[in-house]
Amino acid sequence: MVTDIKDTTHALEAAAILGLLPARPRLLGLGEPTHRADLLLKMRNELFRQLVEQEGYRTIAIESDCLMGLVVDDYVTSGTGTLDEVMERGFSHEWGADAGNRELVRWMRAYNEGRPASEQVRFVGADAPTEISAASSPRQALTALHGYLADWVDAGLLPCTAETLDRLIGADERWTNPAVMMEPSESVGQSAEAGELRLLADDLVALLDAHTPHLIAATSRDDWDRARLYGRAANGLLRYHAAMADTSPNRLVRLCSVRDSMIAANLLAAVERGPALVCSHNLHLQREKATMQMWQGPVRWWSAGAIVSAHLGEDYAFLATALGTLRHQGVDVPPPDTLEGLLYALPEDRYVVDTRRLAAALGDAPPAPRVSPWFGYGPLDPAQLSGYDGIVWVKDVPES
Repeated sequence: MVTDIKDTTHALEAAAILGLLPARPRLLGLGEPTHRADLLLKMRNELFRQLVEQEGYRTIAIESDCLMGLVVDDYVTSGTGTLDEVMERGFSHEWGADAGNRELVRWMRAYNEGRPASEQVRFVGADAPTEISAASSPRQALTALHGYLADWVDAGLLPCTAETLDRLIGADERWTNPAVMMEPSESVGQSAEAGELRLLADDLVALLDAHTPHLIAATSRDDWDRARLYGRAANGLLRYHAAMADTSPNRLVRLCSVRDSMIAANLLAAVERGPALVCSHNLHLQREKATMQMWQGPVRWWSAGAIVSAHLGEDYAFLATALGTLRHQGVDVPPPDTLEGLLYALPEDRYVVDTRRLAAALGDAPPAPRVSPWFGYGPLDPAQLSGYDGIVWVKDVPES
């Protein structure tokens, strides 16, 4: 069996990965089973560099706040700010502190230096402006969208004034209150003001769409794209806050669904520029429903990968990353009857697996699922093997 599996492996290089696919995908997903592992971030960076230099990719999207990501993109494309400022203000989830992310931003800025805009690499924060404990105020997205339209569209067509938005939003602390996650009654997401804001956000996005020809000509495609991002973020945040106020048993399903729908929309917008690499947790990029154990029990929802796959078909490809050990987190050598255990038996430390050939080698004897002793690491589900276009294997992940 080990010999049969060995025949399914290839070098962990961009050319070998794309060689597994029927065509170069517009969106290549690189999943990860745990966050903030510096070795995985370095591998991501090297793969992106190869995709840029050898295959014409121009965008990387990561699982970080889409609005904060604009700070990073401004820096890598035009040098706005300093690297330290960008790492502090341009990433959510505290990921600006990770050495691998800092190196990515530094390389992108150096690559873009002196290149015309059409040849530059771009950075996208694909995630919703939310954390597990709270969500952002809709102020930034709504006021930025309104300001863009107010500058370029007849004032009589705007559905409201900036002052009206400010009054309806009120104090940002009402929206970012961390008590809301455990106590829906603390949320303002289904208040009269929130309901009015949802209608106004819808009207502002409709106005943006209706004036697309004029706005692109009068400003730029990049400015219009950014306004569309503000519109997506505003609508998504208002839906998320409404779901936070929900008291039904489906509350967490709605929250997870809204988040992944926002991720999917940001990724679909990113590939309009050209081929892109997206790096996020395996759960967000897989083609099947995602499952997570929460305090109220298991939650299942359609992942962002499932949504973009439905839109893009073969223009979306997904590589799931699996690993052998995270010993500093108590994740030791996998049992030999699991998928990770079979891969661990091979001598190489890192490689990419052709999942079609792997499935054929396994035949009618699928491996057992691995159980993780640490909540921060998610093993692969052998039942989803057919939904992976490849598996990136990393034998041992040291402490960062």
